[in-house]
Amino acid sequence: MKIVMLERNNVGTDFEMPDFGAFGDLTVYEYTKPDEVAERVKDADIVIMNKMPMNESTLKDAPNVKLISVTATGTDIIDHEYCKSRGIIVKNVKGYSTETVVQHTFATLFYLYEKLPFYDGYVKGGDYAKCPTFTFFEHYFTELSGKTWGIVGLGEIGHRVAEVAKAFGCNVIYYSTTGVERPEPYEKKEWKEFLQSADIISVHAPLNENTRGLFDKEAFAAMKKTAYFINMGRGPIVAEEDLANALECGEIAGAALDVLSKEPVLESNPLLRIKDSEKLIITPHIAWASTEARKRLMDEIYKGVGEFVRTGK
Repeated sequence: MKIVMLERNNVGTDFEMPDFGAFGDLTVYEYTKPDEVAERVKDADIVIMNKMPMNESTLKDAPNVKLISVTATGTDIIDHEYCKSRGIIVKNVKGYSTETVVQHTFATLFYLYEKLPFYDGYVKGGDYAKCPTFTFFEHYFTELSGKTWGIVGLGEIGHRVAEVAKAFGCNVIYYSTTGVERPEPYEKKEWKEFLQSADIISVHAPLNENTRGLFDKEAFAAMKKTAYFINMGRGPIVAEEDLANALECGEIAGAALDVLSKEPVLESNPLLRIKDSEKLIITPHIAWASTEARKRLMDEIYKGVGEFVRTGK
């Protein structure tokens, strides 16, 4: 078996990588550009990739590819119909980052919710040393307990966010982008009521025809002016110009994003206009990326590749 790993550095170097060389002739690339993919996989039997396109253009000259192992949960970069026509198995990994994404969701929320950028700067900038009282709290914040937390994407991650939100005393509601009815311990709301009811909205949904551009000008206008918006799903779920305008006009209180429409971020992204970290925090797609989560991910990839080498399945 010839195994090609296209993006070694996308999973980090702070843990011991499983020995994929035990399964065959291994070639590892630290980084790969999209226009380098076709040449690098042309002799491969197994491709281990993260964000590189897998489609007819990149695979047509790679007749031996039998398995594409995706070091992620999302597979929207894969042309599944083409792979199916070639008999290529596509395998992703689910559940490895759930706890990490939940942790990051609340970390970014509290960063905004308790005005931490301001208060950290207030102390370090010297203003607290001049304060006539022992405390200073004029950038007001409220308790999370008693607020309504709305979730879009009530899958494994969404359910864990709901559980933690409940532990903080929140009332949890959700919106279903598919409209499918299923028993849930949380109240399902129609779109307009969902937007109007929530104090915090977090997105944990995949990108598809139901979610692309879901949060647009009309959605932000319908939300409470005191509401916070969190996107841990996919960037194109949000109309970024509309979100920038909503933040600038005070239509919502703040937003936390770990995903953007283009990654790395384009210099022309309208959200970069907003320098106020009390209104907006953007992290570079790291919600999934604790050391433990990345190790779990590669351990699962290793198991999957080993099973395929042994059984062809």
